[in-house]
Amino acid sequence: MNKSKLFTPLVKVSLGLSLAFSSNVFAEESAEALAKKLSNPVAALISIPVKYNYDENIGVDDKGSRSTITIQPVIPFDINEEWNIISRTIIPIVSQEKITGLPDEDGLGDVLTTNWFSPKLPSASGWIWGVGPVISLPTASEDILGTEKLSMGPSALALKQEGQITYGFLAHHLMDVAGEDDRGDVSSTFLQPFFAYATKTGMSFSFNTESTYDHEAEEWSIPINAKVSQVTKVGGQLMQFGANLRYWVESPDMGPEGFGITLDMVFLIPN
Repeated sequence: MNKSKLFTPLVKVSLGLSLAFSSNVFAEESAEALAKKLSNPVAALISIPVKYNYDENIGVDDKGSRSTITIQPVIPFDINEEWNIISRTIIPIVSQEKITGLPDEDGLGDVLTTNWFSPKLPSASGWIWGVGPVISLPTASEDILGTEKLSMGPSALALKQEGQITYGFLAHHLMDVAGEDDRGDVSSTFLQPFFAYATKTGMSFSFNTESTYDHEAEEWSIPINAKVSQVTKVGGQLMQFGANLRYWVESPDMGPEGFGITLDMVFLIPN
């Protein structure tokens, strides 16, 4: 497999976005405030995270590996004086190799999009929340990189920010509504409790799990993530860089084991 194929999309996206947004500047806002907004999935902040994920020990003989680049634009839409819609789309570019019984493949995976309806102001008790639909689109360029199913369901999140601390919970459930009859049904629940601490210098430390329960296979996937990130400016473009260490507590028989990593950069765009 030619590894350069995997990194070419990331390089092109990074350079293109950097050139497109390098002239943008935020109103005076502290690095701590920006770090806190980035810890809030429904903050009224346009951002484009670009992430590189690597996991190994995949397959029955633990010799397989998977690299995934995800591009995740988050765009708020103003409905009225009280409500926003926060749209988040996750576009995965997958490369996997040496997984027993499967061919080595590079290509696009299934795209996941979520739209949360969220009040602009926290509740009287300080909680921030959002609800809305989540949709998984069968966009995979190769059969084994996706489900070949159109799936959808509800998504909800709630969080609270107290001083420099953010904590909360995000969940969604997907069920297939259309797609190839010869592929397995989709019924999965995603659960993500999270905690983050933002320093006054724009550095943040976060912990979460991104657990998925496959109701059809009756199997859990449970990675625990520990991440450190920093808000900074590169050539006039405000960005956040982060590194995440992941440990798989539980995964399916063909799933990853041990440790994985995520490296990311987030482009911050003025509204």
